[in-house]
Amino acid sequence: MNSTTIAQRRLIAQHITQAAATPAEVVQSLGAIQAQDYLGALWALGLRTPGATEQQVEAAIAAKQIVRTWPMRGTIHFVAPADVRWMLDLLTPRVMRGTQSRLRGLEIDAALLARCADILEQALAGGQRLTRPAIYELFASHGIAATGSRGLHILGQLSMRGLLCFGARDGKQPTFTLLDEWVPATAALPTDEALARLALRYFTGHGPATAQDLMWWAGLTLSEAKAALAEVAPQLASAMFDGQHYYFAPALADITVDTHEVFLLPPFDEFLLGYRDRRAMLEPAHMNLVAPGSNGIFNPIVVIGGRVVGTWKREFKQRGVVTTWVPFDTFDATQNDAIAAAAKRYGAFLGLPVRLP
Repeated sequence: MNSTTIAQRRLIAQHITQAAATPAEVVQSLGAIQAQDYLGALWALGLRTPGATEQQVEAAIAAKQIVRTWPMRGTIHFVAPADVRWMLDLLTPRVMRGTQSRLRGLEIDAALLARCADILEQALAGGQRLTRPAIYELFASHGIAATGSRGLHILGQLSMRGLLCFGARDGKQPTFTLLDEWVPATAALPTDEALARLALRYFTGHGPATAQDLMWWAGLTLSEAKAALAEVAPQLASAMFDGQHYYFAPALADITVDTHEVFLLPPFDEFLLGYRDRRAMLEPAHMNLVAPGSNGIFNPIVVIGGRVVGTWKREFKQRGVVTTWVPFDTFDATQNDAIAAAAKRYGAFLGLPVRLP
């Protein structure tokens, strides 16, 4: 196995080249999908689902087939309803311990979180949903300031504790609702069983990958990642590259991809963010072009044959969506035509005409 094989098999495992039947199946297969950029996350599901539209993906969210919350690393992801509670139980305690200093700086303590939880339990009971501005106004009416990042930290903490999750959008505004009313209750999992389930989902949905990649993706310790891998390794294929063991679904061993196929992936896509070591897909010298300033913000990327070869952006206009792209080096005429075709697929997902440079 080499870096090209790794990148191309990841395209397959993540349903980028071999799409899943529904958005819910994509989420179930990958285990979790980065979703802090909501519109980008909708496209992350759409490009992995044949013929999907943005409306269809949002309909799956509204139908509670997909849950958006804070299950790992203190960031927002899409997860399957059956997975949300055991993932929260397994992965958020360490995150919450790591946020204590920041919470103290914002004057958020256990008593305040308990007050906010009581307020929201009453306001959201019976299947109600509220937008973030409405919640902040509700907090203000009880003398609780939600200015700056304070309100979002409160909502994140309550979500990681399993009280809240995102509901369907209200217009262009995301809403919050009570997790226990949005998603049916599921049985708790013993820690070792939860770790094994997480590892199997990760390596089949993201592989080829290493124990260090799993550690990064889920926010585990290396010892936890290695123990989880040891439990599921008999169900996986493996290969060596550059002194590392890579694990993946056995079915991937005999599949190849078109090395010229082009994809326009959204910001924060799992294809890049799902790994600690991204060198198989991205030259380290180009990292600052994808994540300028290393500030945690990732640009949308152009991928050809499993390699990140440029960035792209879209801008909504009255007559459609304008897409532009910037290569790291140069694109030839054939590549530009293929990127234009990929942009038109994105326009079809949005239901908008695409204007090209």
